[in-house]
Amino acid sequence: MKIDLKNDNIKGKYKIMARILKNKELVNTKLATNYGGWMYCDTCNENIGYLCYSTYDCLELKYKCNCGSHGRALLNFEDSKTGRNCNDALLTIKNRFCCPKDNDPLITILDKKVTNYEIKITCKSCGNIYKKVK
Repeated sequence: MKIDLKNDNIKGKYKIMARILKNKELVNTKLATNYGGWMYCDTCNENIGYLCYSTYDCLELKYKCNCGSHGRALLNFEDSKTGRNCNDALLTIKNRFCCPKDNDPLITILDKKVTNYEIKITCKSCGNIYKKVK
């Protein structure tokens, strides 16, 4: 594989593309990277979960941390497609909430770190919008 840094093109089997955020609203919440990775409560700096980089199209998250802080995250991308509501439950594999269509992990919430949460997440692969409430 050859990388042409001048044109930012990759020649060969793989092409790496960074997604461009359309909306990023974080309230009392930090992300380890621009649109994924570890998630932290901004008040107590406790790790509350993990957001998978490449498998979601849109995330709406509201939570109450054990420290009492209320946090919120809204993330979507310029290339996000409009999702379809569905009544299917997220599949839980180990501690990860996964798409039931292809088992791809979408998000992990560390139950011991939050008292409650509401998740609305769109799977990039199938386009379904999944909801989870604790």
